[in-house]
Amino acid sequence: MRTVYPLVRYRDPGEAADWLVRAFGFGVHEISEGDGGRVEHAELTAGTGLIMIGAGEPGGPGVYLAIDDPDAHHARSLSAGARITMELNDQPYGSREYACRDPEGNHWFFGTYRP
Repeated sequence: MRTVYPLVRYRDPGEAADWLVRAFGFGVHEISEGDGGRVEHAELTAGTGLIMIGAGEPGGPGVYLAIDDPDAHHARSLSAGARITMELNDQPYGSREYACRDPEGNHWFFGTYRP
C-alpha cells in the first residue's frame, strides 16, 4: 500500500486537474469539492502512482505521508524543531493530520488518510 504522495498546490485545482489530464494523460481517481462546488482537492493517477492536487499558492509543492499515529508523529516533529503550519486536527473526510516545514522550508503533510 502506498504511503508517500506528491502534493502540488494550484490557485484553481479543478482547472489544473483538467489540464493535467489533457496534457499528461493522468487518470482521475477522486475530485473533492468545497462550498459552492469549487474543486478543493483532486487525486490523479499516473500509472501505479497517485498525485494529490490542493488549493493554494503555486510553487508550494510538498509531500503527504500516510502514517498510523499522527499524535506521536506530531510530538516527535515538534521536539525536533519542525515549524508547524497546520496544527494537528481531524478532517471531515476522516483523516487526522498536520502540516509542517523542515529547516529548509519544504512542505510536509502527515495524516491517516490513504487514497
